[in-house]
Amino acid sequence: MSLRLLLMAARAEHRLLVRKHVEIEWPDAVIVEVPVGEEAPPGEGEPFDPDFNATGFDAAVIVAAPPLEGLAALAQALQKRPEFAPIVFIALARAPAGGAAALPGIRVIQGAKIDRAALLDALSQAARERRQALALLRGRPDYEQRYRFGAVTIRDHRCIRSIGSGGMCTIYLAESERAGRIVVLKVFNQVPDVSERIVGFDRFIQEYEIVAGLKHEHIVRIFDLGVADDHAYIAMEHFPAGDLRQRIKAPLSPATALEYLGQIASALEAIHSVGVLHRDLKPANIMLREDGSLCLIDFGLAKANALAVDLTGAREIFGTPYYMSPEQGHAELIDERSDLYSLGIIFYEMLTGQKPFKGASAMEVIYKHKRARIPALAPQFAPYKPILSRLLAKEPAARYQSARELLAAIASLTAAGAPA
Repeated sequence: MSLRLLLMAARAEHRLLVRKHVEIEWPDAVIVEVPVGEEAPPGEGEPFDPDFNATGFDAAVIVAAPPLEGLAALAQALQKRPEFAPIVFIALARAPAGGAAALPGIRVIQGAKIDRAALLDALSQAARERRQALALLRGRPDYEQRYRFGAVTIRDHRCIRSIGSGGMCTIYLAESERAGRIVVLKVFNQVPDVSERIVGFDRFIQEYEIVAGLKHEHIVRIFDLGVADDHAYIAMEHFPAGDLRQRIKAPLSPATALEYLGQIASALEAIHSVGVLHRDLKPANIMLREDGSLCLIDFGLAKANALAVDLTGAREIFGTPYYMSPEQGHAELIDERSDLYSLGIIFYEMLTGQKPFKGASAMEVIYKHKRARIPALAPQFAPYKPILSRLLAKEPAARYQSARELLAAIASLTAAGAPA
């Protein structure tokens, strides 16, 4: 019997021990580990999204050390969800504590150490129960609809709902059975014709190739890329906390704005180091994780420098006018300093709550980026003026020449005790 297991535990050594026990018995087992509690790194964490049902797993294992109450409550909450995988709760305590010995509908293994025989028996029973339930589920007439994304069927991804669409993609919220989490699924609308190059398709695939190769705490995680019914799709990290555009509707302290500036600059340093420009940096493309940190997304307009001619052709303008550098707005050659200008606009907006340049049309805004002076800052923002002046210089040569140089300036300002 093969086994797909969702493994949740706060401590890495507990996850490793369960994994060893399982893989000795089932060498081909697929185990998705989910850190819970304080050890969870950015982009990871507890699968508590209300739409998560662990539909792709034979069983879910929760390992808890004293105090047990928190994870025992989690087990009870997950067990009540429709279609959730059977739960095996391992309580690493000699005597009953926190009610862990009595969890209705949940298999409990209790003791100072993990009882290997009891664990394997519980998992075997859970897997049989799960497969019987799934057999009944597959017999329902509406079963296939759960994998439908518009006209496209994508196996191993349960559709929850559509959450948006653009010229190139339709975007859905889905449960990835492979990743064991809620994901954002971007489905390419067009079917590429081998006889006719579709530039948008190239950009879509490139988005995956750019981001998947970068493991950075402030860059979106990519979980899957595939083709279904001749439509490409990407499964990526979901951000229920929303984006920076929503966050800055409420005032930010200067200290928070400076911290956010550093996080975005760190992400830009990572993508620039592999020769990639974002080209559409704006608050809507900067997401918030639930721990409050920021994450850069949406590389649909990003391009590797070497692919500029293939993907964009001559003198095409991509981006959002409010955040567009002067050279980008005039279809001139751009480099990483263009992204830094866009970041400067965002920093100005984070500090003041206003965009520096506005207009009745996109062309008026583009003109102001090129010709208008930066609006004067209120006195309380004076310590940040040197950074803003460099970021928003009209000529790229007068800006910071790299994200690393910007990060050094941020570190110096922080060390000097910039006002909060």
